Amino acid sequence: MKALRYLARNPISLIGVLLLIAFALIAIFAPVIAPTQEFQMTPYDTPRAGFLATPQPPSPEAIFGTTEGQYDIYYAVVWGTRTAFKIGLGVVSISVLIGATVGAIAAYYGGVLDEILMRIVDVFMAVPFLIAAMVLTALLGKGIIPVTIALTTFGWMGYARIIRSEILRIREMDYIHAARSYGASDLRLILLHILPNAFFPVMVLATMATGSMVLSASALSFLGVGTEEGYADWGQFISYSRNWIIGQPGNPFQYWYTLAFPGAAIFLFVLSWNLVGDALRDILDPRHSH
Repeated sequence: MKALRYLARNPISLIGVLLLIAFALIAIFAPVIAPTQEFQMTPYDTPRAGFLATPQPPSPEAIFGTTEGQYDIYYAVVWGTRTAFKIGLGVVSISVLIGATVGAIAAYYGGVLDEILMRIVDVFMAVPFLIAAMVLTALLGKGIIPVTIALTTFGWMGYARIIRSEILRIREMDYIHAARSYGASDLRLILLHILPNAFFPVMVLATMATGSMVLSASALSFLGVGTEEGYADWGQFISYSRNWIIGQPGNPFQYWYTLAFPGAAIFLFVLSWNLVGDALRDILDPRHSH
């Protein structure tokens, strides 16, 4: 009820929630909205209408037009929604799991172990995120799994720091001392009493990071080290538009559709997660409520 009252008072947050629901529905009903064709090896292989180098404008056959190489932009935008959810939720889920584990162990046991784990976190945070992810993806090869591994490898440290700071605060509270005096084991204390109360800031960070990870994955695809050629991935299709952004002399917007549709999909997807993250922060933390 509190969430509904908050959304009723904050139309911008409501827009974020509705956008996210719309993307979720597009991902769920992708096979209906953009049916696959018999010759495709997987549903994520974008159909092409030939091999002509010049993009073709929107038409009844390709309502968003085609890229260079005649890949269908509409199909890629629809199925790219599933790709975005796979990467965003996959990377964030694994990163939260790793970060929460490292942060909880460091904060709970403290001392030398805390010092070692936090120095490891510092080392990872000192590495430029996108460059490191690009190098690792280039080494692992193209595809969703290598991209997920690369983004996760350099994306878990923020969660470790937040969990650690929350647990350092919570572990000194009376109810923790009471549970310990009753003989609760370390594992029970961490899993049942400490982590659930330390998780709200992580949830907000994870929500906002989901959009950021999709943006990073799109950047990797744009740079040529992300998904395979023709894969339904928004970043890949923006990469196909790079030679056509400036159009032709006298008609600079001739090939606008090659950039506009996949670009709008990335923009709205990232915006929706950021707005939902803001709303979640305000709902879960009374200090931020308006």
